[in-house]
Amino acid sequence: MNRVSLIAGNWKMYKTVPEAVATAAQLKEAVKDISGREIVIAPPFISLHPVSQVIKGSNINLCSQDVFWEEEGAFTGQISPGMLLSAGCTYTLIGHSERRQYFGETNETVNKKTKKSIDQGLKVIVCIGEALEEREAGKTFSVLEIQISEGLKGLTPVHMDSVVIAYEPVWAIGTGKTATAAQAEQAHQFIRGKLKEQFDTGVAEKIRILYGGSVKPDNIDQLMAEKNIDGVLVGGASLKVDSFSRIVKFT
Repeated sequence: MNRVSLIAGNWKMYKTVPEAVATAAQLKEAVKDISGREIVIAPPFISLHPVSQVIKGSNINLCSQDVFWEEEGAFTGQISPGMLLSAGCTYTLIGHSERRQYFGETNETVNKKTKKSIDQGLKVIVCIGEALEEREAGKTFSVLEIQISEGLKGLTPVHMDSVVIAYEPVWAIGTGKTATAAQAEQAHQFIRGKLKEQFDTGVAEKIRILYGGSVKPDNIDQLMAEKNIDGVLVGGASLKVDSFSRIVKFT
């Protein structure tokens, strides 16, 4: 199965609106000749629409960093899938480890957000991954299995056409530590196997699984050489155009 590589940049809580617009304009220029792979950026909510205007018609897709599971209502501070679509988004991140760690995200809320987003027409990047103590206790695979089974519960193979999985070992996010390419490949292989069990071979072979966790220009080529790594979710290195464009141009 020939899966199109996906390189996503999560800008987290960085960049004012003018900074986000300027970065998007520079990135658009830097990657304009790149084809055969998908490029996605996730600025903060307030920059989504202005950035969408900058990248309109380019080879860059827009992604939000979170979403809510209702279409509208008295949910102060929340943003619905329809609002994201109207702001120019194609994708949303769901279940990022920082949302789980600081904001009470659970596998259940990941599931609700995923279903609603897909039903409303958004594609989703669902994040899963284990903490350091879980890895050291040998629980990596059991944690991933629960996050997959509960987070994707009730989804159909048709729903899964709109899903990308991002494996982000929590111990490697923003720490400078990176899972080796072999460690990442082992986790991706396990995830693909679980998707085959939960859905079918077609879903497992078609779905893209990204690696996230201290991805940098100096480790991107090794990571992307692995059979089951279909792309990356980049944090800090996506904030600078030169480093992110180098990652997009992996060989």
